[in-house]
Amino acid sequence: MTEFDLDRPVPLHPLVFLEDGDEVTIGRADVDSYGIFPGEGAALVRRLVDGDTPRQAAEWFEREYGEEVDVEDVLAGLDELDLIRKSDEKSAETAPVRFSGLGAALFSPIAWVLYAGLIAWALSAMVFEADLRPTYHSIFFSDYYVVIQVGLFLAAIPLLFLHESFHALAGRRLGVRSRLRIGRRLYFIVLETSLDGLVAVPRGQRYLPIVAGLLADVLGIAACTVAADLTRHADGSLSGPGRFLLAVAFAALLRVVWQFFLYLRTDIYVLVSTVLGCVDLHGAALRIVKNRFRRLAGRPEEDESALHPVDRRVARWYSWLVVVGYTASLTTFALAGAPVLYRFITGVLGRLTGDGVPTAQLLDSIVFGGVALAQCAVLGWLVVRERVRARRDRRLHHVIH
Repeated sequence: MTEFDLDRPVPLHPLVFLEDGDEVTIGRADVDSYGIFPGEGAALVRRLVDGDTPRQAAEWFEREYGEEVDVEDVLAGLDELDLIRKSDEKSAETAPVRFSGLGAALFSPIAWVLYAGLIAWALSAMVFEADLRPTYHSIFFSDYYVVIQVGLFLAAIPLLFLHESFHALAGRRLGVRSRLRIGRRLYFIVLETSLDGLVAVPRGQRYLPIVAGLLADVLGIAACTVAADLTRHADGSLSGPGRFLLAVAFAALLRVVWQFFLYLRTDIYVLVSTVLGCVDLHGAALRIVKNRFRRLAGRPEEDESALHPVDRRVARWYSWLVVVGYTASLTTFALAGAPVLYRFITGVLGRLTGDGVPTAQLLDSIVFGGVALAQCAVLGWLVVRERVRARRDRRLHHVIH
């Protein structure tokens, strides 16, 4: 444990302070390390920033609030967050965030007018042209399953990066750095943009970076729909590229629907948590759900007192959405995904067991099946990796405490 000289000023990195109700977020924007402090604790840290020694700050705290403070414990917390400079470390300087100008342009008033125009165009086209409306039949734009599989996969890549880029650029226009990583939600493999620095941004300014990816999805669907309508044949029928674009649009629409499965910690979940001022709503809801089952089984309950007060209050009703939500996800998959999955499986088996199947279709089914199995293997690997990390973190927590 680091020892501190209570009679010398503490060498702190440049810190940001953001007041949010009775709590203050303090941290470093250059490394995205933040902690949440009570108001009086933040006042103590401000005294340290102003040059008070820890002993002077503790004496001021006692005079101001009428109670003693364990200033060494506060210093240990600051050190754990890497807010205190080491003896051989220079003071951090926050470098300008790249692409902040592009982010500002992407969400300017002119851009919003263009976005609204594109969405309105697509909606009007769907109203007047029935073949542009989303349906699972759009997925089967080709008789070859590998073409469908590879085509939708390749088309999804730029759309997914567009989704994450909108998140990142909406944050970067505010000076918030971002990182891209791969994760999993239930049976979905997802890309995630980490915007840790949003905790140091006023709450009202966090909403757009959170939902910007959803905006990108809607714009992608609209663009695909409009392009499909513009590429019709002379007789008014959809062209091959048009059918492909509608398949891409339907796949993107499923991702939009998925965003409303709040219990999977999607963008909409993050928005709800931010609006309500929660810290870990998902974790609190899971603990409350587990305790309900423990009560029914007559087993001792897990302690809920350590949960953040806002999390505990909101999770009382939100926890029911966790149970209903997981059921709804599996039901949605069965009702919406089953027809597509059934058609693929019966088609592949029919080709592999049928007589007189063209060689091209036979090879198509074999490759399609192999790729599908590989995707399942990747999902399984992500599940195992998460469990290994969780087990390691539990062991580390046990050693520390």
